[in-house]
Amino acid sequence: MALSLNQKAPSFYGTDQHGKEVSLEKLKGKKIILYFYPKDNTPTCTTEACNLRDNYDLLQQQGYVIIGVSADTEKSHLKFSEKYELPFSLLSDLDLKIIKAYDAWGEKMLYGRKYMGILRKTFIINKKGMIEEIIEKVESKNHTQQILGENKSPKK
Repeated sequence: MALSLNQKAPSFYGTDQHGKEVSLEKLKGKKIILYFYPKDNTPTCTTEACNLRDNYDLLQQQGYVIIGVSADTEKSHLKFSEKYELPFSLLSDLDLKIIKAYDAWGEKMLYGRKYMGILRKTFIINKKGMIEEIIEKVESKNHTQQILGENKSPKK
């Protein structure tokens, strides 16, 4: 079932690259940027993560907590976050529970070949745990601007 605006965000729980437990419940009362990305250390995913890193202070000033989610291991996340000095949590979702709960798993195409994989997608969750915005067409180089509404692109 597709998620929609003003819907209660699906509960999630996971551990980040430092083994720290992160959950929607623990973040209640905070604005959350929950972004899904296919793979650590790939060009587009790195561009997206670095855009959020470069604008981290601005996003924090706006009251946001940033959480990235992929199916990579905690060890992979740790290497990725250390290499690019990422100051936010990256959750390891090996069993795809969070990814599927947020409808970020689906059909993709590469060189004419269809396959199932993680869809690049971002959810803005408000302080009450409700989905405030869904960014379906993430522009990795301009992701912060999309989140802050400075670069309007199609949203669901």
